[in-house]
Amino acid sequence: MTKSLCLAVISLALTINANAQKQSSLKDAYKDCFMVGAALNPAQFTGKDSAEDGIIKTQFNTISPENVLKWEVVHPQPATYDFAPADQYLEFGERNGMFVVGHTLVWHSQVPKWVFEDSKGSPVTRDVLLDRMRDHITKVVGRYKGRIKGWDVVNEILNEDGTLRQSPWMKIIGEDYIEKAFAFAHEADPDAQLYYNDYSLENEAKRKGALELVKKLKAKGVPITGVGLQDHVSMDSPTADQIDTTISEFGKLGVKVMITELDVDLLPWPGKGQTADVSLNVAADPKLNPYPNGLPDTVQQELSKRYADLFGTYAKHCGVVTRVTLWGVTDKDSWKNNWPVKGRTNYPLLFDRKGQPKPAFNAVIQRAPKRSP
Repeated sequence: MTKSLCLAVISLALTINANAQKQSSLKDAYKDCFMVGAALNPAQFTGKDSAEDGIIKTQFNTISPENVLKWEVVHPQPATYDFAPADQYLEFGERNGMFVVGHTLVWHSQVPKWVFEDSKGSPVTRDVLLDRMRDHITKVVGRYKGRIKGWDVVNEILNEDGTLRQSPWMKIIGEDYIEKAFAFAHEADPDAQLYYNDYSLENEAKRKGALELVKKLKAKGVPITGVGLQDHVSMDSPTADQIDTTISEFGKLGVKVMITELDVDLLPWPGKGQTADVSLNVAADPKLNPYPNGLPDTVQQELSKRYADLFGTYAKHCGVVTRVTLWGVTDKDSWKNNWPVKGRTNYPLLFDRKGQPKPAFNAVIQRAPKRSP
């Protein structure tokens, strides 16, 4: 090989390596299509988990809070707001130039009993609950006006058959509690993006109900920006076709779509129909925990294919899908280790328990849309 040819080969190798480095993070690989993010816990956004700090800053350009903006944490008593953890979460995102999401304003879970009850423990009236909702949303959203860019306004409001969940919000206020929640959030921050977030919207009956709901909201001028598909998925459900159809159908309504809580559960499901209902609680069983000491290579490859197919499907809808957020950073912190079966060893994310990228991470990077030279 001549000296000039040798130099040319070295130059080409360096160029390839430089291009590979440019594609080595999720946020860079998909920057022309959508943001990529993660849900954070306090140890991560306060710097106590230094091992994951580098992953978060390198890989993600948007963040969601696991719990610190849920009602029971931020507003535990009628006259008591605790904004300290939420302030730290926001400040972390701002320091690192991230799109910060607020999760969640109105939900049936993780809400203190006092919200729905009077001093005698009886249900409050419609007007009282509406006042409490407005006060909460106004104070929380108003505090972060212009800084938290998007809010999950209502969370998990449909049953599996597509009907409205009979939550205390629904029973006491009525169906228009959804419109009121969006109106209060819009009043508190007119520039914030406002979302409806739910799981299993890929299932036909639930998707139909959600589509009808969004149509009604838009027809009434409710300021809904987008719909969040949680996508707590298994290895084979929902299918890529179901996800593709779901994104397309919501896109036709003129709303954006976010993948808000992505993880892939590869362990046996303890029942017939998979769900993300946090009230589910199943006793420990060794048969439901088949990989306590690590994943076989064959399963790693299956997980890689599943993740690549998911991101490939999301990327088909650039412009409609605006954000993909993983529900956690590494396998060690995933809620899937303890739900719906306590103490399981699960592997649902792209980074392993030591913070190392799994084969699925590389598969997702490789599946990113190719950029024009």
